Parts: sequence; C-alpha cells; structure tokens
Amino acid sequence: MQPATFSDMKCDILDLKGDNYKIWKERILLQLGWMDIDYAIRKDEPSAITESSIPDDVDLYEKWERSNRLCVMFIKTKISAGMRGSVDQHNNVKELLKAIDEQFQSSDKTLASTLIMEFSSLRLTSVRGVREHIKKMRDIAARLKTLEVEMFETFLIHYILCTLPQQYGPFKFSYNTNRDKWSINELMTMCVQEEGRLLMETSDNVLMTTQGKYKKQAKVKRKGKGIIPPQPDIKK
Repeated sequence: MQPATFSDMKCDILDLKGDNYKIWKERILLQLGWMDIDYAIRKDEPSAITESSIPDDVDLYEKWERSNRLCVMFIKTKISAGMRGSVDQHNNVKELLKAIDEQFQSSDKTLASTLIMEFSSLRLTSVRGVREHIKKMRDIAARLKTLEVEMFETFLIHYILCTLPQQYGPFKFSYNTNRDKWSINELMTMCVQEEGRLLMETSDNVLMTTQGKYKKQAKVKRKGKGIIPPQPDIKK
C-alpha cells in the first residue's frame, strides 16, 4: 500500500459567493499548495522564451506557464456561475486573484456593517435561552474577525452581560466584583447555571402564591361555616 502524499489530499472548497470569500481564498491556496501547482502564485512571470533562451530559462518558463494555466483553470471551476463573468477574463493567476480581491473588498465592508448592526441590536428579553443568546453573539464576533473587525474577549464578555435582562442583575454584580476573569465558555456555563436557578426560583414563587391563595380561600370557608343568617322580625 502506497503512503498518502500531499497531492492526494483534498480540501472541501465551496463555490465562491458573496459571503465566503475569506474562507474560500484560504482553502484555494491551501489546495493548490497541496497539489504542488502554486509556483505561478509564489513567483513572478519569467521572461518570454526567445530563440536565444538557454535551456534553463526554457524549463523555468514552462514550469511557470504550466502552474499558471492549472491554477487559473482550477480557480475558475470554484467560482459560482453568477460571478464568473466579472473575473474569468484574466489568464494570469495573480491578476485573477487580484481582481477577485478588489471585487470583494467593498462587499466585505458592507457585510461587516450589517453584522455590527445585528450584533449591537441583540438583547435577551427573558430568563430562558441564555445559551443560544451567547452562542449567537459569539458566532457573529467570529464572523467579524474573519472580516478584520476584531474585538477583545474581555469586551465581548462585558457586552454580553449588558444584554442580559434585569433578572440577571445580581449575577452581573457578582461578576463585576469578582477578581477572576472568565472565558466565553466559562461565561456560558455560569449563565446557564444562573438561568436554572432563576427558573427554579420563579417556580417556587408561583407555587407559594398558589398555595397561599388556596389557604386563604379555605380559611374564608371555615370562618363562614355555622354562622346563622339574620332572621326577619316576626309580628305578634
């Protein structure tokens, strides 16, 4: 059995669309490197072959030309049909990648603005669902990081705490007075525990209120039992 080589490895590359450019480019370059055909991306185009070219120059140019041709063909197969018309006129792989970069710079800015607006508007309006709330905010922060909009974890933790409802007030006060700093995963764990405590406390209050109502009704019934209603005067 032959051992696996880098050229046998395959990277899952989705077609290039409007919101996956960063990941798409990383995987494209990784796959071309594994296939060992990325020479034209790493090196500039050598001088064209002439009648006076020496064999080494000919070999170098043919190596670059083969790499360039295969890279362009491979990249074009990974661009969605709707976007292929604006970039497929380039036959030089570096120019092709540059054109794609320029096309997605503006769309990245628009996407970053949309994600920031969504992130800043998120609020947890009830005690339930704190895990999903934190996961959503963490995922948006991770997407912003790929768009070169990065926020420190400490800021993210404080901001998430600010989006929790007033029922989590004592919990937030406890964190602010605690010297220890939590990670996002630790924050999620502690918030889920606090959610369980708040739900249990709410259930106990409802139960006590219900029991008190029933006791009050029973007391009124016992108090009214045996009382003789007033009789009308009887004329002699």
